[in-house]
Amino acid sequence: MEPLEEKIAHLERITDDLSAVIARQDTEIALLTRKVQLLLDAEAGRNRSEGAHIFSGNEKPPHY
Repeated sequence: MEPLEEKIAHLERITDDLSAVIARQDTEIALLTRKVQLLLDAEAGRNRSEGAHIFSGNEKPPHY
């Protein structure tokens, strides 16, 4: 019975560690997503002020 209890304790520890990693990664992904959006917005504003066209990825290239 003791080996099973040790294994369960070990698995609980691993689960807790992985949960903490996932929570940290979720926070980091949210922060990076916000930074990328801010950079895209800043670049779009810069290009608008210069009169340049912004390719958003949802439109066909000019040669079509």
